[in-house]
Amino acid sequence: MTSLQSRHIDNVYSIATGTALADPAASLVHKSWARCVREHGLDPTKPSPARILPAQELRAHQQQLEHFLRAARAGMEDIYRRVADLGYMVLLTDAEGITVDYIGNPAWDDQLRRAGLYLGADWNEAHAGTCGVGTCLVERQPMTCHQTEHFDATHIALTCTTAPLFDHSGKLTAILDVSALRSPEARESQHLVRHLVSIYARMIEDADFLRSFRGHWILRLGTAYGLVDVAGELMLAFDEGGTVVGANSGARQALAGNPLGREVSQLLHMPMDAIWRLGNGGASAMPFAHTVLLPGGGEYHASLLAPRLRRAAAPAPDIARPSDRLPPLARIAGDDPAMQQLLAQAQRLVDRGIHVLVEGETGSGKEVLARAMHGASRRAAMPFVAVNCAAIPDSLIESELFGYTPGSFTGGRAKGMKGLIAQADRGTLFLDEIGDMPMALQTRLLRVLSEGEVLPLGAESPQRVDLAVVAATHRNLSALVAAGRFREDLYYRLCGAVLKLPPLRARRDRRYLIEAMFNEEAAAMRPGARLSDAALQRLLAHAWPGNLRELRNVLRLALALCADGTVGAQDLQLPAPSDSAAAAAVPSAPASAKARDGDGGSGLEGANELRALLQRHRWHVARAAAELGVCRATVYRHMKRHGIAPPQRM
Repeated sequence: MTSLQSRHIDNVYSIATGTALADPAASLVHKSWARCVREHGLDPTKPSPARILPAQELRAHQQQLEHFLRAARAGMEDIYRRVADLGYMVLLTDAEGITVDYIGNPAWDDQLRRAGLYLGADWNEAHAGTCGVGTCLVERQPMTCHQTEHFDATHIALTCTTAPLFDHSGKLTAILDVSALRSPEARESQHLVRHLVSIYARMIEDADFLRSFRGHWILRLGTAYGLVDVAGELMLAFDEGGTVVGANSGARQALAGNPLGREVSQLLHMPMDAIWRLGNGGASAMPFAHTVLLPGGGEYHASLLAPRLRRAAAPAPDIARPSDRLPPLARIAGDDPAMQQLLAQAQRLVDRGIHVLVEGETGSGKEVLARAMHGASRRAAMPFVAVNCAAIPDSLIESELFGYTPGSFTGGRAKGMKGLIAQADRGTLFLDEIGDMPMALQTRLLRVLSEGEVLPLGAESPQRVDLAVVAATHRNLSALVAAGRFREDLYYRLCGAVLKLPPLRARRDRRYLIEAMFNEEAAAMRPGARLSDAALQRLLAHAWPGNLRELRNVLRLALALCADGTVGAQDLQLPAPSDSAAAAAVPSAPASAKARDGDGGSGLEGANELRALLQRHRWHVARAAAELGVCRATVYRHMKRHGIAPPQRM
């Protein structure tokens, strides 16, 4: 222990146990020190190493924020480009303080991991002590925890600046953090970073807000007359009847309370016909025609954004629907021979009482196939219940699947809970990522499948259930059985029939899927939009490592970026056709395995080739990854393997 660490420990202990903390003006940091000692039972003389969650637990935390992470990642990448040269990294945690995403210099991976600035790190104040993330979770306001303001003496070289992110109902969702392993001693050096983090936190919130309510009317209010159309500080989402269904952080603060469920006309003291005229589309539109005075004071200019998504029943994820007149199973493929054979098998299995196991890469449409089989069955009018076995924490999966009776355990619902299996009674139970189900739960699931009954926690007698079961996995279950990590009897019970979905890059109906999915997305986002021939050819040439899910995301982004309603090749976030054409062809067996590992494309296995590629792109990893047709994480992994670091110093 260094002398600086020793002095820091003495200072923390004296302040945390002193009487000066009764002063309401005491700093956030000093109040946090007191919590760490008095409430969390932490000892400043016993530093704790960084706690990194295992991959399975991390995945559960990530999947709880799956949709929010899309908007957050874009903001993280943009802010990282602005601060990377100054030695900073960016991370995002969930509301429990677990790091679910991060961006940092791969050359510093070992140092960042030791410091806890890494994927899966636990920065909850109860474990890590006073820190940017943990204390922000408590205080719920932007803050900087600079060097010796950290509770743990092993963290006093760090500087961490954070801001909370809330969802449209005001619930704390995540923490955005910009940190550095070392920085100038003066705390004032972090003022600009704090301002930047606060701005990007609001941008991420608002991007998620606009995505969440793209099927509703959104009223934007701003103090800048010419910017309200693109940068309203206050946003309210409301339905056709004028009832508020969502509000961003700015609106909740300005309206001094929760406006959800209230009439937007009452909140703004404006008749609805005046609010409708705020829209900037149509001959009668009157943009900026009104100045809005909020009840609590403040003058704002207003703009109204019309719904961008038809609010019909949500389609199954990643399903391409060329015509609702087609039978359910016929809608999900074109003239690809392998898919037609698979769908013919699936049709013959419908209503036969045979459990089905669907195998395929992530994003290849396993749930789409399961939903189509349900829709083609006599159970179509009954529930389709999807369970992601990898997304539910181990501590909750038993109660989530099997349910529980009243009073079964502390913290449970007073009336008990009906489990997901029972909810699927007379319908279809879809068990996604079945290979990640804990062994103890596999035994109980086996009883459900063999006996046709489920026993809720705390119940004395089982309940009968009538289920069609479809399980899915991207893993090799037979290998898991051989390794003793999956029950053999459950494996044979599940795979009454096995359907193997081909990856998108191996399918011959890619054109059909691209055009059908584009038409569906365009109808929701930009009616009348078209796909240029150049864009179509580039999409056909891509290797699609992310399969149907990647295709849908690419099309959505392209529709948002295109300027005149025509998606051109320049609007696609993809490598050039010449770089991926070979990979788009039906791969041989070794190449297929290579593509599944995310290492497809030349230039990664040779250190000199990879270094030359990075130098050609001036060490811009995203551009190098785009040229190779792989994700950035793959490039970073090979950089680390070959000991390649960008030419910049800490």
